[in-house]
Amino acid sequence: MTANLAPLAPPAAIFLARHGLSDAKLEPLPADASPRSYCRLPGQGQLLMEDRTDPVGYAAFIRLARHLRGLGLSAPRVLGSDPAAGLALIEDFGTDTYGRLLASGHDEQALYALAIDALAHLHGHPDAADVSVPSYDMETLLEEVSRFSHWFVPEFAPDLDVAVFDARFRQMWASALTPLEMAPRTLVLRDFHIDNLMLLDGRSGVAACGLLDFQDGVIGAGEYDLASLLQDARRDLAPGLEEKMLDRYLHAVPNSCGTRGDILHRYHLMAAQRHTRLMGQFIRLMRRDHKPGYMKFMPRVAGQMQTALTAAGLTQISDFLDARLPGWRAAGEKLATLS
Repeated sequence: MTANLAPLAPPAAIFLARHGLSDAKLEPLPADASPRSYCRLPGQGQLLMEDRTDPVGYAAFIRLARHLRGLGLSAPRVLGSDPAAGLALIEDFGTDTYGRLLASGHDEQALYALAIDALAHLHGHPDAADVSVPSYDMETLLEEVSRFSHWFVPEFAPDLDVAVFDARFRQMWASALTPLEMAPRTLVLRDFHIDNLMLLDGRSGVAACGLLDFQDGVIGAGEYDLASLLQDARRDLAPGLEEKMLDRYLHAVPNSCGTRGDILHRYHLMAAQRHTRLMGQFIRLMRRDHKPGYMKFMPRVAGQMQTALTAAGLTQISDFLDARLPGWRAAGEKLATLS
C-alpha cells in the first residue's frame, strides 16, 4: 500500500520537504498497541515516525536511540526530528523481524542466542543505566499488578469487591517483590520481544540484533527483559530452549549482576509480575482502547502466570487467587473468545 504526500497533515508534509523528501512515497506500517505510527519511505532506507500524543515518549525514543547506539547496540539512527510536531525520520531496519523470520522457519535457537547476547551486553555494560529515564520502582511495579485487579477481576468476577481484592493483592506483591529492591540497576527496555527485534544483514556480534520500541525504557532489574523474551505472550519456545538461553545469559553476564540463584529468582519474580500485568492489560486494550487482538494470547499468559508464580515460590499469591477467583487459570480460553 502506498500513498502520495498529499494526504499527509501539513506538519508532516513540511517536515519531509525540509529533508528533501517532498516526492517520497509512503507505506503505512501496521499499528501496534501504542499511539505511534510509522510509514516506510521505499528506496530511502528511512521511516517516518509520528507521535503527537506522547511528547515524553517521543523524547525518550530519541534519547534512548542515541544511548543504545553509544553502548554498541543497534537502535535506529535518528536522521531528523521535529519534537514540536512529534515527527522523526529514523533508520529503516527493513522487514526481518524475529516474528517474521520464525514464521518462515528461521533457526530459532540462533535468533534467541543473538537476543540473549544483546541483553547480556546491555546488562553488563557499566554505562547502561547512565541515561535519564524513570525508575522501575516498587510503586510502579504495584501499579502494574493492580491492572489485574481493575480489569481482569471485574471481567471474570463482576460481583467481587475490587478495592478489597486489590488492597490485599498489592500487600502480598509488595512483600514478594522486595528482592528486586536490591537488584543491580540497569536499563530495562520493557518491550524486548520478537516483534521488536530484527536480524540486521551486514552487522556482526550483538550489533546484528536490531532493537525497536524502547521508548518506555526504565531503570530497574534487567531480568524483566529476560522474562519478556523467554516467556513471550505471543509464542511458545521449543522445549528446553528457555533453559538453554538462561544458561547462556548466566555465563555471559559479569559477577556484578549477581549470583546464579539471585538472577534466576528475580527472573521468575519479574515473569510472574509481567504475566499478572498482561492479564489485566489485554482486557484493558480490548475494553478501553478497542484493540481486542491481544485477547487471543490470554490462554498462554494465564498458564505462564501460574507457572511463574510457582517457580518464584509465590504460593501465598497463588492460593489467594484460587480462593477469591476459583477457576481463574482456565479463564484464558473463555476470554480469548471475546476477541
